[in-house]
Amino acid sequence: MNSIKKEFDSLVKSVEDKESLKQLKSSFVGKKGKITHFFKQMNGLPDVSKREFGRKINELKGYIEDEIRKKSQEIDKFVKQRALEQELIDISLPARINKFGAVHPITKTIIEIENIFQSLGFNVEIGPEIEYDKYNFEMLNIPKEHPARDMQDTFYVNDNVLLRTHTSPTQIRIMKDTPPPVMFVSPGKVYRRDSDITHSPMFHQIEGLLIDKNIRFSDLKGVLIQFLQMFFGDVPVRFRPSYFPFTEPSAEVDIGCIMCKGKGCRVCSHTGFLEVLGCGMVHPNVLANVEYGKEYNGFAFGLGIERFAMLKYGIDNIKLFFENDIRFLNQFSYMAGKTL
Repeated sequence: MNSIKKEFDSLVKSVEDKESLKQLKSSFVGKKGKITHFFKQMNGLPDVSKREFGRKINELKGYIEDEIRKKSQEIDKFVKQRALEQELIDISLPARINKFGAVHPITKTIIEIENIFQSLGFNVEIGPEIEYDKYNFEMLNIPKEHPARDMQDTFYVNDNVLLRTHTSPTQIRIMKDTPPPVMFVSPGKVYRRDSDITHSPMFHQIEGLLIDKNIRFSDLKGVLIQFLQMFFGDVPVRFRPSYFPFTEPSAEVDIGCIMCKGKGCRVCSHTGFLEVLGCGMVHPNVLANVEYGKEYNGFAFGLGIERFAMLKYGIDNIKLFFENDIRFLNQFSYMAGKTL
């Protein structure tokens, strides 16, 4: 055994790679190795001698395995160090280009609109996308027989739960929990069963609400004209009478066509104006449903984010917002890194 130990010590010093070390280990402690051969010789020894002989063999085996483990670690360290020394940096190579991500035009539009209304004193509130029928329709003065409840327009989960069709339910939720005055905008996703070049089954809206004493239609006009001119620039704004079940009186708002500057083109159907949002004074039935006193009144408005983004950035197909085509998104990379 002493001879074998000396032989092993001599051989292990000269090993320089893992394959040679594996062969060395096999020749000493493998199934046919020299240490294994000693164990086979124990069968002919007396019991007293077997214990002593076995102890010495195990000590030698443990010593060899420990030395092999140390040698393996030395080889790993050597290989790593040699690789580091041989690794060269070619400073003539072109530098890596750090690519910046782009703010999606929908996200940028939402943030810009929120910032404008916050500068006018509005808060930002968020409501759930899966909504109760009573919040989405009934408490907004939309009775059971109203056409907006048609299954062709609304995604129903069951008779009482649906995917909200507008962000207006947030009005009800906030007013139920908050005494007047209230003043906020509410952005979010909405869902309708509609899909073509200008419509998507999922799109984004921002709803606005202001409730206080002695609010007039002129206040509504002042807020919306200020907002539209801050967003689109110095454009003419006009209000046209319209109908919405949750406002009375109601109006649709147009701006001068930003494509033709009011001269008339295909985009504005040669009228010189583009419809951009709906608004009106909150219907008394809605205020009664949230138990606001008769001394309070206010206005509400809603707009489609995709429409504003399409007008702002000259996009003619709403589906481009959702296809994630890198060629389309790269056009907005100049926005990356800019303060929103």
